[in-house]
Amino acid sequence: MPVPIPRQRAIPAAEGGQAHAAPPHDTTAPAHAPTANNNSNNSNSGGNGHSAGTGTGTGLSLLVIEDDPAGSLSVPELLDSAGKPIRIRTARNLTEAERLLTDDVHCILLDLALPAPGAAEADEDELVALKHVLRLAPRHAVLALTANDDSERGAEAVRVGAQDYLFREELDGRLLSRAIRYAVERKRADAAQRQLTESRLRAQENARLERGLLPTPLLEGSPLRFAARYRPGRSRALLGGDFYDTVRTPDGSVHVMIGDVCGHGPDEAALGVELRIAWRALTFAGLCGDELLSTLQKVLEHERSDDEIFATLCTVDIAPDGRRAGLCLAGHPSPLIAREGRPAELLPYEDGGPALGLLPRARWPRRQVELGGKWSLMLYTDGLIEGRIGEGNQRLGQDGMVEMIRRQIAAGLQGDGLLEAAVNEVRDLNGGDLTDDVAVLLLDRAPGPR
Repeated sequence: MPVPIPRQRAIPAAEGGQAHAAPPHDTTAPAHAPTANNNSNNSNSGGNGHSAGTGTGTGLSLLVIEDDPAGSLSVPELLDSAGKPIRIRTARNLTEAERLLTDDVHCILLDLALPAPGAAEADEDELVALKHVLRLAPRHAVLALTANDDSERGAEAVRVGAQDYLFREELDGRLLSRAIRYAVERKRADAAQRQLTESRLRAQENARLERGLLPTPLLEGSPLRFAARYRPGRSRALLGGDFYDTVRTPDGSVHVMIGDVCGHGPDEAALGVELRIAWRALTFAGLCGDELLSTLQKVLEHERSDDEIFATLCTVDIAPDGRRAGLCLAGHPSPLIAREGRPAELLPYEDGGPALGLLPRARWPRRQVELGGKWSLMLYTDGLIEGRIGEGNQRLGQDGMVEMIRRQIAAGLQGDGLLEAAVNEVRDLNGGDLTDDVAVLLLDRAPGPR
């Protein structure tokens, strides 16, 4: 038999030791318990303390919001999926509902006939009470209760934000219990989908930001051809601690650099971007060699989060005729050069200086090197040479990289194809993805028609 919704109960609104104070009209009881004694026996059964709609705990709780002076609205016996009674508390208006809406309430049953907060507002919008509840309880599942001949209003309630609607005259235990469970699960699924969507949007925004921080070579007017490959070691990231850039200054010189901040996290990636931008600005200002690297070290010292953070760097400034270059190494591997008619080899590296951030008054000599008429210059970070070979501890190293590039050039590879083949082979030799960031770029000079 249907049991009228209990109206009076002298126990706190928040079961299981909730900290909220209860108003005297609060009612909380299993739906099948019509007497005050039964209510008291259940009052200390323990509340679940969950956030709204997040689990089963000791059973589901329902908050009924309706103003029914005649007592015609009755709720039948309700059981959750585990056979436990669904607890019920009631509110006669939205003010009472706000006081009774604690974290252990999983679902709200709202009578759409409930008088709206303001008569003028109700005349304009008959769902104003529902909208108020949705604003009041954005994390709770909501069921709308309407008359049998008002299905259109119920459907509109679902479009506004309710999980489902029920007809007042057709309430029975099985239907209402199932509707409550469905509403709670649907609300949970909606929340999970919303969080997933927000995470995807954040990931897309981060990707756009990181992609925008990658350099755009400024080589307009130069006969040199440029190619680059970049693979951060961080999972699902576009930017790591490696950085590079290439620009052509008004005098016709081409300046190229590549660097590596120790570490692989977002802080190191941000520091790498700062150093790259500073290098570009200083290069356009006319600095090069030791003066440029000394200034970059000051930038690093001011911007790093820890005194132990350092960065390696390689800079090359190529003369306007393309036949000579100045080389500076700050703890970084020496570039590889492939000249026409000669095997690929490393540029001299004996006169390099320390990494940026290690010695306060360090110096970085600029070494003049001859490039020749037709050449390819490859700059890279240590991620390309520190991958393992097979299952042992042996690393590829610079010698192994030189042999690999010689073999690939002999096979006719050049430009983007050469870099792609090099990075892929290093990955295959490692037996999977490399844990370190990898940056590699290539400048080609081929005199004559392009």
